[in-house]
Amino acid sequence: MTVVNRPLEASDLKESLLGPPSAEPLSGDIPVRSRVDFATEDRRVVSGIWESDPGTSRWEFRARGEIIHVLAGRMVVTEDGGEPVEVTAGSTAYFPIGWLGQWTVTERLRKVYVVYKA
Repeated sequence: MTVVNRPLEASDLKESLLGPPSAEPLSGDIPVRSRVDFATEDRRVVSGIWESDPGTSRWEFRARGEIIHVLAGRMVVTEDGGEPVEVTAGSTAYFPIGWLGQWTVTERLRKVYVVYKA
């Protein structure tokens, strides 16, 4: 068992712009910040904290899936061919391998994530 117990400081999050291979921004540059707290040796499972400024992006979970728990903010996710679903603070969402769609972050979003590969 591995336990990570460290407080989240703003300086702990590495800032970058959203882009491949994670997602394709559709509304211009989208600043994101993240920290990896856990990864298996083979990186088949990775977990941490991720934060995004508002914006719209395309996500394609072709070779990996993701489980998230939203700590703050809100977004609307729309699976290709599906109805929009609002995800807000306190929500947990599952994006299985094969999920394709759009995320629209409407209020700065902070989430805990677990990414897994097939």
